[in-house]
Amino acid sequence: MEIFADVLCPWCYIGKRRLAAALAQIPDRDRDRTRTVWRGYELAPEQGRTPGRTAAEAMAEWWADQAPARIARIHALDLAEGLELNLHLARPVNTFDAHRLCRLAAGHGVADDMMERLLRAYHTEGLDIADAGTLERLGVEAGLDGADVRALLAGAAHADDVRADERRAVAYGVTGVPALVIDGWPPVSAVQSPKELRRLVDDRLAARAG
Repeated sequence: MEIFADVLCPWCYIGKRRLAAALAQIPDRDRDRTRTVWRGYELAPEQGRTPGRTAAEAMAEWWADQAPARIARIHALDLAEGLELNLHLARPVNTFDAHRLCRLAAGHGVADDMMERLLRAYHTEGLDIADAGTLERLGVEAGLDGADVRALLAGAAHADDVRADERRAVAYGVTGVPALVIDGWPPVSAVQSPKELRRLVDDRLAARAG
């Protein structure tokens, strides 16, 4: 299961919770046959590294009169998933280094923990996820060695991997996140209900078994 996501996206945090709930419902013998791979997808590659306006302010500009209703919808869903999305604290920044950090984490088997920590840092705590010091601390909290994170941020390691993820997204036809691709099938939204996500996983497992 490939999940194309960006830390800036509140729906990715909600989708991550829903997919986890779906997988928790699957019998252990079937869950052991699944593997989750986080793929980088930059929603705003042109975004600078210096925090500016808040996510709430940006949404108000994008959606105009529809903004209050859309923001209320996001908050209703995040509360349902036990999340706290503080759009008035989160300030969009460039996420390329955050994606490189997730790639480093994947090599150490803690990609899911890394993505979880980044999402909480940005959406709940309002942290600057483009700041090297912040990324180092978050990486260590997710289980990485601080020296490895500093080396990553000082160079260009895993940049090609993130670019490859983005090309892969184009090849699959991904146009928004969170997008879930199971066994190379067409992408679907990962914000579906846990019941529907489980059905999709069950169908793919059954197809493999057949």
